[in-house]
Amino acid sequence: MTKTFHQPLGGNQMPRFGGPATMMRLPSLPSAKGLDAAFVGVPFDIGTSNRSGARFGPRQIRAESCLIRPYNMATRAAPFDSLSVADIGDVAINTFNLEKSVVLIEAAYDEILSHNCIPMTMGGDHTIALPILRALKKKYGPVGMVHVDAHADINDTMFGEKIAHGTPFRRAVEEGLLDGKRVAQIGLRATGYAAEDFDWPRSQGFRVVQAEECWYKSLSPLMAEIRQQLGSGPVYLSFDIDGLDPSSAPGTGTPEIGGLTTIQGIEIIRGCRGLQLVGCDLVEVAPPYDPTGNTALLAANLLYEMLCVLPGVKYRA
Repeated sequence: MTKTFHQPLGGNQMPRFGGPATMMRLPSLPSAKGLDAAFVGVPFDIGTSNRSGARFGPRQIRAESCLIRPYNMATRAAPFDSLSVADIGDVAINTFNLEKSVVLIEAAYDEILSHNCIPMTMGGDHTIALPILRALKKKYGPVGMVHVDAHADINDTMFGEKIAHGTPFRRAVEEGLLDGKRVAQIGLRATGYAAEDFDWPRSQGFRVVQAEECWYKSLSPLMAEIRQQLGSGPVYLSFDIDGLDPSSAPGTGTPEIGGLTTIQGIEIIRGCRGLQLVGCDLVEVAPPYDPTGNTALLAANLLYEMLCVLPGVKYRA
C-alpha cells in the first residue's frame, strides 16, 4: 500500500486566516487508518478542580496552528515528508459524566492504536492521560514517561474522587500502566496538599526535577541524562501547559509562578529525540483565560515539536 504524505495547507495557497480549521490545516480524516501519527482532540474538562475551560483547548490550538510551517528550521526535521499525518477530529466525550467519558476515551485510543498510529493529543484536562495510558498498556505493556507539569498529579483522591486531573499518575502506578524507573517529571513546584507530595513519585522510582533545579539553565544536559534513564522501550510524553510559567502560558486552569520558560519547554521536547515515543499529549490549555491566543499558539508549536521527534522522522542534511 502506497503511503500518502499529507501536507499542511500553505500560507501562499490560502491566507492563514482561511482554510480548514484542522491542526496545521492538515486533511481531516475519519480514522487513523493508514496514518503514522494523528492529531486528535479530547475536549474534556470535567476533571478540573479550579478553573474550567480546557474543553475549548483543542479548537483554539487548531486555530492558532495555522501559523506553523512544515519544516523545522532549527532541527531540520521534515515530519510531513517522513510520516503520514492528519487530523482525525475529536473524541466524543460525555459532557455530563466523567467516568463514562474515561471509558469513551480509552475506546477511542484502542481504535487509534489498532492502526499502529501514534496519537498526538490536544487536551482537555490531565484526567485524559489515564485512559490513554490504559489503552497504551494493552498494546505496549507498561511504558516510560516524560511528564512536564507544575504538579505531580499523584493525589490519591480529590474531593473524595479517585479520577480527576490531579490523580492520573497515582492510578497509572496502581494499575501497572507505568514503568516507574523509566519516568521523569520535570517542572514540579509551588505548594502541596501534603509535605510528601513530591516524595511519593520518588518512592515509585520516578526522577523528579523540581522547577528550581531548572532556573537559569539549559535543560539539554538534563535531557541527555533522562534519555539514558529511559533507555529503550516505549515512552509516553505528557506535557501540561502549566509546566511553563504563567507569564508565557496564562491560559490554563491552575497556574503556578516560577515555571519553565518556553525555551526550556522546547529543549525538553527536542531532548526526547531518539526515544521510542508511542504517544504525546499537550493538556490544560484553557483559552478563556488568555484572550490573546498566545497560550494556544505556544501549545500548537510544542505539539509540532513533538511531531518532529517521533520515530521515523527524517532530518534534512
